[in-house]
Amino acid sequence: MSGFDYDLFVIGGGSGGVRAGRVAAEGGATVALAEEFRMGGTCVIRGCVPKKLMVFASNYGPAADDARSYGWDYEGGQFHWDRFQPMLHAELDRLEAIYTRNLGNSGADIFNARAVVKDAHTVALSTGETFTAKHILVATGGRPFLPDTPGAAEFGITSNEVFNLETFPKRILIVGGGYIACEFACIFNGLGAHVAQWYRGAQILRGFDDEVRGFLAEHISARGVDLHVGLEVERMERRNTENGDAIWVKGTDGREEVFDQVLFATGRVANTDGMGLEEVGVTLGRSGEVIVDDYSQTAVPSIYAVGDVTNRINLTPVAIREGMAFVETVFNGTPTKPDHENVASAVFTQPEYGTVGLSEEAARAQEKIDVYCAAFRPMQKSFIGSTERVLFKLIVSQKSQKVLGCHIVGDGAGEMIQLAAVAVKMGATKQDFDRTVAVHPTMSEEIVLMKSPTRSD
Repeated sequence: MSGFDYDLFVIGGGSGGVRAGRVAAEGGATVALAEEFRMGGTCVIRGCVPKKLMVFASNYGPAADDARSYGWDYEGGQFHWDRFQPMLHAELDRLEAIYTRNLGNSGADIFNARAVVKDAHTVALSTGETFTAKHILVATGGRPFLPDTPGAAEFGITSNEVFNLETFPKRILIVGGGYIACEFACIFNGLGAHVAQWYRGAQILRGFDDEVRGFLAEHISARGVDLHVGLEVERMERRNTENGDAIWVKGTDGREEVFDQVLFATGRVANTDGMGLEEVGVTLGRSGEVIVDDYSQTAVPSIYAVGDVTNRINLTPVAIREGMAFVETVFNGTPTKPDHENVASAVFTQPEYGTVGLSEEAARAQEKIDVYCAAFRPMQKSFIGSTERVLFKLIVSQKSQKVLGCHIVGDGAGEMIQLAAVAVKMGATKQDFDRTVAVHPTMSEEIVLMKSPTRSD
């Protein structure tokens, strides 16, 4: 070990850090990992896993309404938070135990403590222990950002706290317009709460395809979310109202409303505060993110970083890929860059949105394109008179005919985009899609049936 206590010391027990530590240890490296909260990180404990379970729960109410339209006889239903929440936390406990067990079985040492970096090869723990390592991997993720709005810190919650609510809010305000805000607006709406969503920008889901943004805003509103753009919270207070103790909120347009909870989903920042990184020479960005090169190496050669703390593509599977590339580079002698091109993602709104590749706007900025787009009522919805539509969209290079982007809005879009992503990643052309025989009757067959461009640029 060349005089070091460990070959690798990982700071952070999320998906990226655990994967890197486990694989390095399985390859024969001596590894330690420190996590100050719970193993599993944001995804397992306060992110995609509990959120997706709430998405599942929120779909059953609307599905029961559809079932009645299909001829089923159902009594009125009601969601019971006190039944669901214990099951949710039991599942998170189970997954946390698996993360801990798998890492421990690899031979890595686990410290339930906060870690800070003292120099290029030294880590100090909140337990008072100090260890040296040939390599240090920072994988501490990110956390929700709370604006300095009067009352926000005292009365607001974030996605960190939402899974631990003691009672289910009958009235909730979601502040923000990103995918986290939109997902929770749809979740609570589906669970039966009165939901308002306020976003300061001109349209929700900034950074995604513009046509899809408008399409989703229309459908989210139609499903019952009281969505307002160009609106911010001016201030909020705890007040006694005719409906009991509540949070009074005043908007920048002068409106006043009361809610049981106000959830801020107004962005995330990297977890690098007080870690000593800048002091030892690691460069941080404007939001505290660790600046790394293509191989996840910082300005200090012995210190690397992966996952959300680097603010590259903040998705769990990307963090895992970055962790694997780090091990290949540092321990297996094979310099490997994590591949950030054509990474698929899903927004679990109602309806869902799956996307891979470029938006129409980004593609048009780089070359001439053809846009194929179809929006229609799928069979399942049109049969019962629902006006809800789905959307399929392909962005195609005029020169190469490669599919540069694929966008799907509809039930199961997250599942569909994973398969479409394989084709896009392989460089499939529009002709490849055209040659593929449709699966009928499905709504997804539309992706191979769009023959003429909707528009060309």
